Amino acid sequence: MTPHAPLIIDVAGLCLSKTDKKRLKHPLVGGLILFARNWQDRAQLTELCREIKKVRKDLLICVDHEGGRVQRFKTDGFTHLPPMRALGDLWLNDGKAGQGSGAMQATNAASACGYILGAELRACGVDLSFTPVLDLDFGESGVIGDRAFARDPRVVSLLAKSLMHGLLLSGMANCGKHFPGHGFVKADSHTEIPVDTRSLKTILADDAAPYGWLSSTLASVMPAHVIYPKVDARPAGFSSKWLNDILRRQLGFGGTIFSDDLSMAGARLIDGERVSYTQAAVAALNAGCDMVLLCNQSLDGGQAVDELMDGLTEAQLKGGWQPMEASEARRLSLLPQSPATDWDELMVHSAYMQALSLLP
Repeated sequence: MTPHAPLIIDVAGLCLSKTDKKRLKHPLVGGLILFARNWQDRAQLTELCREIKKVRKDLLICVDHEGGRVQRFKTDGFTHLPPMRALGDLWLNDGKAGQGSGAMQATNAASACGYILGAELRACGVDLSFTPVLDLDFGESGVIGDRAFARDPRVVSLLAKSLMHGLLLSGMANCGKHFPGHGFVKADSHTEIPVDTRSLKTILADDAAPYGWLSSTLASVMPAHVIYPKVDARPAGFSSKWLNDILRRQLGFGGTIFSDDLSMAGARLIDGERVSYTQAAVAALNAGCDMVLLCNQSLDGGQAVDELMDGLTEAQLKGGWQPMEASEARRLSLLPQSPATDWDELMVHSAYMQALSLLP
């Protein structure tokens, strides 16, 4: 049996099909990511998560649930969380003569957001949300926009750390994204291949600064499908220089590295050549990713998911990539270590009610 289950896949519907269960039992599958199409109400989501854990208790159930416009579950009691920019705006509204009251209120509100986000998801069986966004708001990126806390990396770092503290109180890990920074480029890596021509010195001093400052707090990181040609010709998520030399060695990060979605346009061209999902997965793993995501490919039969599992298995047998026990340990470390609070109990929990009162 492989000591490393690096694949995060998805499922098509509101419950698991026989095909879904077969895929989730595959030894290379380490978890799955949920989307709005997997949501009907809390009871259904809770049952879906139970089904998943019956297949394998160690599967990591993930979701993109940040607040604002990136929140997969918004009805049946889920709190509508504000976009992260609202917390940055609260920070800037600094009270009397810049005494810092706005900043202190913002950090408290950020912790409240993190606690509510994590506690509500965990009450339904979700293990991890890919949050917080550490990108800087340069005012140019439509895909990032109000998902970013602020332009100042110091403000971003402290608000993100406060949000991660709230997640920790709920028993949930965190994932900083999109390393080393997606906020400067206008292009959307879902549909294009963004290129950031700034120097490494500039990026490290600005966009990537939060990753160094938060290296002991971040549980996981997701790199950007952005090319920084003055550093490497490959997008950051496929670059050993970015992931091993800079993120791990220079900035001191020791947690899990997830690739961003391999189906995005920014992941389909490496070294100037079109690549398959298998080629992209192998490139990401060999560059230093512990886990790779393939999203929205279970629809219409999920042929792409099966091809990736078969292709990665073949690549392993042929020595194209080597399973890493350290990567598997990092994956398992993201699973919650404490029992979740039941939803009904959570609704009357004093810490939860206080957190609701602190939202901007």
